[in-house]
Parts: sequence; C-alpha cells; structure tokens
Amino acid sequence: MDTWEAVLLVIATIGSVAAAAGAWFQERRSSAIQLAAIQRKLDLVMDHLGLAAPEQPEVVRHLENGRMVEAVRAYREQTGASLLEAKQAVDRIAAERR
Repeated sequence: MDTWEAVLLVIATIGSVAAAAGAWFQERRSSAIQLAAIQRKLDLVMDHLGLAAPEQPEVVRHLENGRMVEAVRAYREQTGASLLEAKQAVDRIAAERR
C-alpha cells in the first residue's frame, strides 16, 4: 500500500466517524428540543385546566431556606428543563407558596 493511499484511508475513516458522531449529536439535540416543546404544551394545558404540577420536595426545601439558585438547579436536574424554564417554574412555585 502506497503512503498516499494509507493517508487517504485514515482521512476517510476519520471523516466517516466524524459524520456519524455529528448525526448522533443532531438526533439527541432534536429529541431534546421536541421534548421541551411537549413539556411547554403540557404546562400550558395544566395551567388552562387549573391543575397544579406535582410539588418537588427538594425544590421546596431549597426555597424555604432562601436558596433560589439551588432550587432552580434541583428543578433542572429533576425535570431536564432549560435554565429559563426552570427559573420560571421555581418562581411560580415560590409565588404559590407565599
């Protein structure tokens, strides 16, 4: 095998792996976006029907101790929400508890 052929084979292999990884990451990102959209719609339906979301004890505990950042972090870990969605949800929970 010629040196140039070996170099081209390595480059082609790296390109194929990079393309496959890119497609996989795009699929994960697309799924996360779809899930977030469904969650927003569900939240809107629940708000419209006057249903309260299930309370998250860890979030409430942080709020009772005045630790808003930890409450948002706990909400994100439990729900997978974005930072903005988690902040808005924690603000709603805090307002309901007042």
